[in-house]
Amino acid sequence: MTTITPTISAAATTGTPQSAQQQLSGNFQTFLTLLTTQLQNQDPMSPMDSNQFTQQLVMYSQVEQQIDSNAKLDSLIALGKTQNNGYAMSYLGKSVVLTNGQASLANGAANWTYGLNGTAATTALTVSDSTGKVVYTATGETAAGTHSFTWDGKDNNGNQLADGTYSLNVASTAQDGSTVTTSVASKGTVTGIDMSGSSPQLVIGSTEVPLTNATLVTN
Repeated sequence: MTTITPTISAAATTGTPQSAQQQLSGNFQTFLTLLTTQLQNQDPMSPMDSNQFTQQLVMYSQVEQQIDSNAKLDSLIALGKTQNNGYAMSYLGKSVVLTNGQASLANGAANWTYGLNGTAATTALTVSDSTGKVVYTATGETAAGTHSFTWDGKDNNGNQLADGTYSLNVASTAQDGSTVTTSVASKGTVTGIDMSGSSPQLVIGSTEVPLTNATLVTN
């Protein structure tokens, strides 16, 4: 007597829940056809062992439950994305503070604030473009506390650079040569929301930043 050994491919639990369910249904129908045929033609003096096809029935049930769980998980993910998009829309027109060092250069100005955790002997300000290329350097304030820095968008040769996203790095050194802890922040108004990617991006001037980069939101 031929032994029934139907298989459930890995694709039955991957892909879309609908396609996986269709494949599982086809496999199950094939299994039932084989089982029925074998039962009809079994030797009455040596009947089939029911343990094997009982185990296969349990396996099909488990896979069906997994497909159903995947479908529910996909629904939760889609719901979460919709909620994130709706949450992002609430940022429109609001002023946000960014702490990733980036700021948008627009109309010949990019604005940052930077803080020194202690008195420094020297402070170096370095502005880089979106590719990481250094485009401007200057000396900064050395007193402890918060300071403002407005860059006019010109490099050290006086060339006006294009509007876009630029980053400020602040490096301060104390009199004894130790490093002074610094922080950099910028502020801008959200003018749009980019939802073309996997997560919404806040549009601030010509800069796009993730929601997580907005540490403070004001009207």
